[in-house]
Amino acid sequence: MLEPHSYAAGQWVAPARDAAILNSPVTGSAIARAGGAALDFQGMIDWATSRGGPALRTMTFHERAKMLKALAMYIDGRKEELYALNPLTGATRKDGWIDIDGGIGTMFVFASKGRREMPDGHVYLDGEIEQLSRGGTFLGQHIALPLHGVAVHINAFNFPVWGMLEKLAPALLAGVPCIVKPATQTSFLTEACVRIMMDSGLLPEGAVQLIVGRTGDLLSRLGPQDVVSFTGSARTALALRSMPNIIENGTRFIAEQDSLNASIMGLDVTPDSPEFDLFIREATTELTTKAGQKCTAIRRMIVPDAMMDPVIEALSARLDKTTIGDPEAEGVRMGALVSATQKADVLEMAALIGTETTRVYGDPDNFDTQGADPTHGFLPPMLFRCDDPDAAKQVHSTEAFGPVSTILPYRDTAHAAALANRGQGSLVASVITNDPQIARDITLASAHWHGRLYFNNRTSAKEATGHGSPLPHMTHGGPGRAGGGEEMGGIRGVLRYMQRTAIQGSPDILTAIGGVWVSGAKEKTGPCHPFQRTFHEIEIGETITTDPRKVTLEDIEHFAHFTGDTFYAHMDEDAAKANPFFPGRVAHGYLLLSFAAGLFVQPDPGPVLANTGLNALTFQQPVSPDDEIHVRLTAKRKTRRTDEYGEVRWNATLYNQHGDQVAEYELLTMVAYSR
Repeated sequence: MLEPHSYAAGQWVAPARDAAILNSPVTGSAIARAGGAALDFQGMIDWATSRGGPALRTMTFHERAKMLKALAMYIDGRKEELYALNPLTGATRKDGWIDIDGGIGTMFVFASKGRREMPDGHVYLDGEIEQLSRGGTFLGQHIALPLHGVAVHINAFNFPVWGMLEKLAPALLAGVPCIVKPATQTSFLTEACVRIMMDSGLLPEGAVQLIVGRTGDLLSRLGPQDVVSFTGSARTALALRSMPNIIENGTRFIAEQDSLNASIMGLDVTPDSPEFDLFIREATTELTTKAGQKCTAIRRMIVPDAMMDPVIEALSARLDKTTIGDPEAEGVRMGALVSATQKADVLEMAALIGTETTRVYGDPDNFDTQGADPTHGFLPPMLFRCDDPDAAKQVHSTEAFGPVSTILPYRDTAHAAALANRGQGSLVASVITNDPQIARDITLASAHWHGRLYFNNRTSAKEATGHGSPLPHMTHGGPGRAGGGEEMGGIRGVLRYMQRTAIQGSPDILTAIGGVWVSGAKEKTGPCHPFQRTFHEIEIGETITTDPRKVTLEDIEHFAHFTGDTFYAHMDEDAAKANPFFPGRVAHGYLLLSFAAGLFVQPDPGPVLANTGLNALTFQQPVSPDDEIHVRLTAKRKTRRTDEYGEVRWNATLYNQHGDQVAEYELLTMVAYSR
């Protein structure tokens, strides 16, 4: 008998005597006792905000990203402990891969994005500098800093590991401690993962806590600096987000809820096209994976009217090959629903859908299972046919959260999009088509009702991740019925746990706050050429201004013939003068970059290891023969990359003999920590 514990204020708390008894969806027998313990919710909040928050905020974004990577590696090394418990949720090992390995993979992605897309510091710069004054002495910059509260994560039963980790990763990367509340039915798997994380010793004290059972008055204690991220039913989401203190305090509330996702077969698809088989494969996967218990599963299949019978026939034939039963039995491809209660709810919703449709596949009272009694948590895939989708109501408003889907016919592309939109907001709609114009038409007609549009065809089929696979790089959420919230989405998801603030002031002020040199801020002179200084010795704002160099007509012609770039503006005086951008023959932009490097580079071996690129190159003014150029090179930003070297970004600005700016770019170099 499993006894998942809560983890509150650094202590594991056992379930109470009157804990809920959890029964196996496969055998019906009791497998766990969970919840009921009296927890000090205010103490948990205080523990998070007094211990976890300060410890996380002391770390830089990169340090938190490294922590996430190490944590993901540690969980990955012990994931078989999680797979051992996975069948108790009714899921097959393949289903568990989505949950367990998918969650671990999500942490790896956020760790990588944190290192590549966020600064090695404490302040995230959101967007470019805004010029608020003519002379450039008063500027603006949006920044983001972590909230000083706690993130409460309320997760659904279907993904007890991924559901937790996909919320934890962006919150911890932002620097916000978390209290995790999993669904009680599968809380034993979440608890096992939390124990692994605590065993790792990688998390600061107070960074993560766990509630098994009810949340009591926890949410009524939250304030303006806190965040609630909820996954579940629309009814529960409405009840929680309507709590007076949530409304009064403006507590951030992120909801991912019910969703009548659709999949559209394009008008170009025929039974003998690759896209037809692709549609059938995707539809089968979404009906059977996790026994259809996925928030992204296809609930409505929208197909051309002429394709209704071929689709039903092909899909039925493929579903006939799906073996249902004990998820640990060899050959079983579809396990049980998570509980008898969930099974009853699915049957109730399917009956409502059935009032407007005809069931064409799957009889819940007559189906075979392997190694298990079908009367427990099992259901077969059920496919319904709706011949009048325009008149239907339940089909577009009722979600059976299990292996249930409805096929609907459409007349033209506009009609298909309109039917998809009848769901009043979904997490995802997929379109299987090889016609780019169909994809564009559906996007313009339907994107406003869907959090994600997934297009697939013969070109992308081998590498596409599937209709029902939210990826950490992309936003997971949707408007309207889907909750109006967003999760993951790369750094966008991290910013959900941070406060965006507009900073206004002088270049020096903005440089000090953001840790990035702003044009117009004070420049510093080092004791030697900066390329002879180590990463740690180089200071932000450290600047050299080079001697001038004259650009001759011979230079221009030599560069043209040497490179093959004989564009007329460099070689033909009359043609160049006829061009509104040039006074006559001018120097190549890339010639100027080469001369600039020759002006500021220190040739001797030193801590600078390599030039790895340049960003944001712009040319402001042409350089004519006999003009002179010089360069101002300023250390702009420093980022640690490995244990041996870091990246220094330099602002390089080229001027002519009149002091006019002719070009600007950002130079990237890798610089050693020691000589």
